[in-house]
Amino acid sequence: MVNKTISKLQFAIRARQCAMGDQLIKAVQSGKAKLVIYSSACGENRKKKLNDKCASFHVPVLEMSDEEFSQISSRPLMSIAILDKNFADGILKDMKG
Repeated sequence: MVNKTISKLQFAIRARQCAMGDQLIKAVQSGKAKLVIYSSACGENRKKKLNDKCASFHVPVLEMSDEEFSQISSRPLMSIAILDKNFADGILKDMKG
């Protein structure tokens, strides 16, 4: 399950269907983000900001372990927004089921 999810996240990055860093909050606010995922190693303030922002814009949020999240990209990431509905639905299905 986890490998399948990581593969989908990696594919979303290669397909440029994600937002990271400063673009993540902008994607949530503009309605482009369909799913936000953050690492368990993410700081408490960042987690709160992401959860609050996503709740107000009705965007689902998931937390992954730092070990799993670090496999997504060779770049250091703490959070990522998925912009494509199909990618987001597939990842949600894998993570919840």
